[in-house]
Amino acid sequence: MTPFPQVKMIATLGPASSSYEMIWGLVDAGATLFRLNMSHGTHETHAQNITFIRQVEKNVGRTLAILLDLQGPKLRIGSFKAAPVELCVGQLFVLDNDPTEGDEGRVFLPHPEIFSVLKVGQSMLIDDGKIRLTVAEVSPTKIVTKVDVGGMLSGQKGINLPGALLPFSALTSKDKTDIHFGLQHDIDFLCMSFVQRPEDILEARSIVGNRLALIAKIEKPSAVENFEQIADKADAIMIARGDLGVEMPQEDLPGLQKHFIRRCRQLGKPVIVATQMLESMVQSPTPTRAEVSDVATAVYDGADAVMLTAETAVGAYALEALAMMKRIIGRVEEDGLYRSIVDAVDILPEATTSDAITESARLVAETIKAVAIVTYTASGLTTQRASRARPTVPILSISAHRSVARRLVLSWGVRSYFVDLELNKENFIAESAHYAKNYLSAVAGDKIVVTAGVPFGQAGSTNSLRVVTV
Repeated sequence: MTPFPQVKMIATLGPASSSYEMIWGLVDAGATLFRLNMSHGTHETHAQNITFIRQVEKNVGRTLAILLDLQGPKLRIGSFKAAPVELCVGQLFVLDNDPTEGDEGRVFLPHPEIFSVLKVGQSMLIDDGKIRLTVAEVSPTKIVTKVDVGGMLSGQKGINLPGALLPFSALTSKDKTDIHFGLQHDIDFLCMSFVQRPEDILEARSIVGNRLALIAKIEKPSAVENFEQIADKADAIMIARGDLGVEMPQEDLPGLQKHFIRRCRQLGKPVIVATQMLESMVQSPTPTRAEVSDVATAVYDGADAVMLTAETAVGAYALEALAMMKRIIGRVEEDGLYRSIVDAVDILPEATTSDAITESARLVAETIKAVAIVTYTASGLTTQRASRARPTVPILSISAHRSVARRLVLSWGVRSYFVDLELNKENFIAESAHYAKNYLSAVAGDKIVVTAGVPFGQAGSTNSLRVVTV
């Protein structure tokens, strides 16, 4: 199997990649995480893909993680008598609570909660912003709008309401069913859509507890405003630039991406950059120059992971897209400018023994030119803190908990492994050298820096550092 880059790659599974052979190929190309999009497919098809992933994981000896991406609430208009209808700039268009089929002057809006939160002057976007309306009048039964950007409109198109804090739970009944499916099938991460406030994360936490790690998708302006509180409650962040770019000025996205990535690193929370990274490779064997630059920018910014969506789910060049992404990441990571950018971020260790040991491990490893930092972790926290420091050497993470090992796959620079034996301080040293030889090509005489805790294996007890010669 090919080595992986420090920045992780996530592949979305779909009709183009839902087979054992394709998943093996994606892993061979460098993918270590797989996204199941619950907006598409059935539980049966997703369950089959989970089986394939776990079979590949066992056969290749590489820890793989699975992300279950919830659909979340979907706001849509009703249908038309004769579709499509044409909306002209300047005309009035009404969205109301009448369930009958619409025409060029009105359409049903099957979301009564919206009528109570919209205000005159606010924008309404339909069909990913292709149709743009401004609210002119609001009542409990209808919303009168003026068409700012017109065009042809069909029924069941999605609605975005920039600036409106909507009185919806982030979890629909479908989402809750999908969550229970994920719990039954040993999923590692739950990606939450439609997050607006930290309470949305807490609602999901009340269902899953610590059985799944929660990823908050930042895709709404309200999530941008509440980012600090959301990041505090979530286990990781996904910058979902597609929906976010519909509801916010697109020119704001690059700055927000940099801000979110830097802040997540300071907090020690993994961050994923997603959406349209190599979109043209859905149909083309090569990406555009702008797409290559976009992937590289996310890596330079310090993201833990970058994600492919349609490229691997339905694209004609799924393996080629992942291979291209890997080459881009590799080229950036070889660039001296990348290391200077990474080191320029102000990351202050907390006043704890674990952080002091973690920071020391990075300095010692770089000073003695060690081939790896090896962490033994019960909760994953020590390894995540080591990842936050962005050392120049790989982080080899060993855990006696399979779920912890899989969650750490998302963190920058971490090679994560599950060890199915009872470890103590001495046999952990032997296992550390064993894994360094087998998975990092260490040879006799190479040095590794090992961190662990006493009492051994107790969460949050990292308090020792040792230099080991292989």
